[in-house]
Amino acid sequence: MLTQERYQSILNIINEKNAVTVSELAQLLNTSESTIRRDLTALDEMGKLRKVFGGATALRQNSGTFEDSVSSREKRMSEEKTHIAEYCANLINSSDFVYIDSGSTTSRLIDFIEEKKATYVTNGITHARKLIQKGLNTYIIGGKIKPVTEAVVGAEAISNLKKLNFSKAFMGTNGIDLKSGFTTPDIEEAMMKEAAIERTYMPFVISDHTKFRQVYSVTFSQLRKCCIITDRLPDRTFEKETIIKEVMR
Repeated sequence: MLTQERYQSILNIINEKNAVTVSELAQLLNTSESTIRRDLTALDEMGKLRKVFGGATALRQNSGTFEDSVSSREKRMSEEKTHIAEYCANLINSSDFVYIDSGSTTSRLIDFIEEKKATYVTNGITHARKLIQKGLNTYIIGGKIKPVTEAVVGAEAISNLKKLNFSKAFMGTNGIDLKSGFTTPDIEEAMMKEAAIERTYMPFVISDHTKFRQVYSVTFSQLRKCCIITDRLPDRTFEKETIIKEVMR
């Protein structure tokens, strides 16, 4: 394989996976690790990727306003979401007043909740259904329903949310970036997320690793305000900005 062809193959793999190790690239491209290290150094100097210890990560990706449906997002990174959800469910205590944000990973969290004495509040239509089917003490925020994400949003929803004080919140996100913070494509959903975080003693953002270095249109929080629970980090630079728990490391 010619050098330029190998460069392009490396970039294609990293853009798809968001982060990759030297050994993974060497195996996928059937070449030596020393060659891959030289390639990563060259691509990093060209500004095509970010070289990190043991591998490389994609540069920050600006994803704009596009947002997939709930059903399509639920199928992605299924194993990773399950590990994250199981860990988060064990963080809930009997005295907790819990906010559960709409989203595919937060929906998976509900599958593993066993604490019956806690109280749960959500702005997710499907989330509320799943909570009551488990016999949990559940409230749903009132307001306008956004069809794509099946989330309750809008001024009335925010007004209702601001009357509550949560001990813990489990928040979803579309993007996580060192500079832009936590981002989402929709202004109204961003306002809901921001309000929930401000009303919470211990806010957690739960997300698989593919959301790192993704940037969407609206920032709803800086990284330092929340603890991130993820399957793994693309690199260690994010640890300087917030508390992070990796559940599959």
